[in-house]
Amino acid sequence: MKKFILALNIVDGPLIVAAYVLSAALCAALLVRRGPKPVAMTALWGAAGAVVGAVTLVVAEKIVQAFGSPLDWSVRIWVIVFFAGLGVCGANFRGSGIWRKVLASVAALCFAATATLGINAYYGLNVTLASFLGVSLAPRIDLGPVPPHAAAPQKPLWDTWKAPAGMPSEGSTAQVVIPPQISAFPSRPAGLYLPPAARVPNPPSLPLVVLMMGQPGDPDPQYAAAVLDDYAAHHDGLAPIVIVADQLGDPMVDNLCLDSPLHGRPETFINRDVVDWARSHLNIIDNPKYWTIAGYSNGGQCAISFAAKYPSIWGNVLDISGEEYPGAEDPEGNLQDVFGGNQAAYDAQKPVNIMKQQKYPDTRAIFTASTDDPVYLDAARHVSAAAAAAGMTVTYYEVPNGGHVIGALNGGLNKGFEVLYPRLGLSRPTP
Repeated sequence: MKKFILALNIVDGPLIVAAYVLSAALCAALLVRRGPKPVAMTALWGAAGAVVGAVTLVVAEKIVQAFGSPLDWSVRIWVIVFFAGLGVCGANFRGSGIWRKVLASVAALCFAATATLGINAYYGLNVTLASFLGVSLAPRIDLGPVPPHAAAPQKPLWDTWKAPAGMPSEGSTAQVVIPPQISAFPSRPAGLYLPPAARVPNPPSLPLVVLMMGQPGDPDPQYAAAVLDDYAAHHDGLAPIVIVADQLGDPMVDNLCLDSPLHGRPETFINRDVVDWARSHLNIIDNPKYWTIAGYSNGGQCAISFAAKYPSIWGNVLDISGEEYPGAEDPEGNLQDVFGGNQAAYDAQKPVNIMKQQKYPDTRAIFTASTDDPVYLDAARHVSAAAAAAGMTVTYYEVPNGGHVIGALNGGLNKGFEVLYPRLGLSRPTP
């Protein structure tokens, strides 16, 4: 029963529709009171609540800049409607009996839940109640060590691999614990995606992708799995093995993907601990050409930073709606807290400056951002230009109207693997 509840769809399923209907019914019940004056007064309280919501948004978004990038209008409307609902609830506490007060209290909770569901549905990144609560429904597995694997295949997999009878039609997802043996970084369990070709007897060695999600966010493999299952269905079950690694530790803290006394050693965790674990536990091709560091939003910034610093590890990078540099949402605060006010030290960690220091003759880079996401679109343009100037083979792609939400993530993953499949030997190169 618990798993059934956690698996409920909260984006476009009956649960969210029921929340909308219940909230509308409760609002109507609170508005309808005896006599015309109470109705008008209750509506006036609702309007006052909407004004308070709008002012709160202006302060939080424009003055305090609590959200980093601008909010979408659908999110703003949900916040304003919620405050309007609270105003209606407040009006029902004046001169009313105990049952109307109870009704108003229940309605306030329902309005809060409905607004939360509505905002979550807009972003679309938490499809189930489990993902919203940061709970993974994927089973936790322990993988034993694998034999040494070849550095690179003699021929690409698309030319040599034939899907055996009985191969599963879909990949599988799981949770794995990656010990932070070098970094001591307190990461959460990683997500793992194994494509159909990895789920058969005598599977081939496959390319590796290490993917990092946004902040706040969870190392959830479902998004990569959905995209790659579709690719695998058209390529004899072939797809990369994907580790969705946790670069955050604490999902509410942006550690800049940098080793620091303040936030621990996430950079060492990804580039040493995760890499070492992948080599010893996964049947992967051990060659930088077949290894991709990827990320979305906060994870996208981490990905291009790591690709710039460690080209001997990562031969490919997929930056989906990534920030331009570490801590770009609060540069002044990070300058003081992480770098002790040392601007030169901070600038040295920005990917565009790192890439000026060396060349990348065999790095494939894909940068994507949405046409309606101006802050991250500018970042993608700037960083992709610097990558091209440093010698990377660059693909720059604008996702049509994907926002900074699920559309941007799915659009970036789809475009990224479209470019990477021939490079990774998973599909025949196109002229």
